[in-house]
Amino acid sequence: MPLLGVAEPRIDFLETVDSTNAEALRRLRAGERGPLWIVSRRQTAGRGRRGRQWISPPGNLQASLLLSDPAPPAAAPQIAFVAGLALHDAANCAAPVLAASLTLKWPNDVLCSGRKVAGILIEGEGNPVAVAIGFGVNCRDHPPDTEYPATDFAANGAEVEASALIRQLAAAMGKRLVQWDRGVGFAAIRAAWLDRADGLGRHLVARLGERETRGIFVTVDDLGHLLLRRDDGTVEAIAAGTVFPLASGDDRHVQR
Repeated sequence: MPLLGVAEPRIDFLETVDSTNAEALRRLRAGERGPLWIVSRRQTAGRGRRGRQWISPPGNLQASLLLSDPAPPAAAPQIAFVAGLALHDAANCAAPVLAASLTLKWPNDVLCSGRKVAGILIEGEGNPVAVAIGFGVNCRDHPPDTEYPATDFAANGAEVEASALIRQLAAAMGKRLVQWDRGVGFAAIRAAWLDRADGLGRHLVARLGERETRGIFVTVDDLGHLLLRRDDGTVEAIAAGTVFPLASGDDRHVQR
């Protein structure tokens, strides 16, 4: 797979689409191999993780990156951290006044002062796998009454134009993909992600379908699992789920 980086990335701008991820995957099935960005001013059927609806008003950024064979199968899940880190990089560039307030929530949401300002949905298919990495960024608007509190850049005093942000995101993603090097460089990606992690060393609750578990967020392991140390001292590795902070958090320093 040719990596993004030095060359200007290909970006296809659309007025309206059902979902940028769905469009990227349709193009994959039609023979497109990427790297290719699909950007739409508006989505009519945007979606988040676990089938949740993603509200996509004009002014926010809705974009997907199509990549073919980004890494060997064992390393492919790491791309969630690559994408989250690149999105954090781009957000810092677009809204430097908020840099101190921007953190990463496992595995790849961007928070602003503890509220969700951006999210990522990764969908893959084929063998070798191709992925559509969908980015949704609340530049000017955010939905009310979400399960995890949301916000937008404008509400925090930063004017971020989606048209400028996509260029910054494409550049940041290219650099992080080169650093990751199909999984060879994941140690550096992991370290950079942990430096920006929200809730590290504090109590979290992880909702895992019909079950939930609680503990102190110890670290992220080499597979990208979130490690929670429960009150009985055992450590649970969380591969997928939604994490929330606990108000009665434990602020003890935790070694990485």
